[in-house]
Amino acid sequence: MAAITAGLVKELRDKTGAGMMDCKSALTETNGDIEAAIDWLRKKGLAKAAKKAGRVAAEGLVAVESSGHYAAAVEVNAETDFVARNPDFQAFVREVAKVALNTDGTVEAVAAAKFPGESVTVAERLTALIATIGENMTLRRSAKLSVSAGVIASYVHGAVVEGQGRIGVLVALESTGDVEKLSTLGRQIAMHIAALNPLALDASGISEETIAREKAILLEKHQGKPANVQDKIAESGIKSFFKEVTLLDQAFVHDGSKSVSQVLKEAEGQVGAPLKLTGFVRFALGEGIEKEETDFAAEVAAAAGQS
Repeated sequence: MAAITAGLVKELRDKTGAGMMDCKSALTETNGDIEAAIDWLRKKGLAKAAKKAGRVAAEGLVAVESSGHYAAAVEVNAETDFVARNPDFQAFVREVAKVALNTDGTVEAVAAAKFPGESVTVAERLTALIATIGENMTLRRSAKLSVSAGVIASYVHGAVVEGQGRIGVLVALESTGDVEKLSTLGRQIAMHIAALNPLALDASGISEETIAREKAILLEKHQGKPANVQDKIAESGIKSFFKEVTLLDQAFVHDGSKSVSQVLKEAEGQVGAPLKLTGFVRFALGEGIEKEETDFAAEVAAAAGQS
């Protein structure tokens, strides 16, 4: 058997763009034959997928899935919004959300889990899908919520198919009260979260860095005033900031005269038991991904060999 040297692995990697371990496996399977190894990688979809890995993937779908007292949300990205309408892609995203329910909810755990009905992992199934559809794709985010009693309500905004769209929200309501009424309330709050995008449940969830940045902005606006006046302005401004960005303090989108915490308190009488909102998840498709701006006309001209 031919020796699989580091130089041979590098050569195959340079030619295919595949991962180092995949290249080593390909060379081992083909007894060090570079051309045969290239074919091996292509058959596995690894070379094709690797070549696309550098492309920006900011489209795709966010999906939510629930089962009893558990619910999960995932974001799977692709390069174009056309893929979101591809039935194979939609089926993959749906299964990934179901897989997330049976893990701890982290991306790493979901990627490493077995894909339903197949002998491969979710990550391996995604690689095969990249090769089939022809776009770079990533399993970007995953999260899971649970309650011991109560409901986890969900809402999908901009739905392409049931449970999949551009914004996915989960809301965990802990209560022994009426499940139907809890579900209705939870969906209303989920819609509120989709619309107003709170940063955290309450002030304790806002990072010190964020608070310091907001305080610095407030002080900058009021330079020249006495220090004690600046401190009072900053203190008042931070309180206002919390009301704007923390879920429980925000004015309820369905009734601006009440905060979300007031709505929850009043709802206890309707559901017939104490009620606590213990957590939420909001995934908006592609948020935070820097999209490359392209000149489409220039691309067409370049493809046609024009200057």
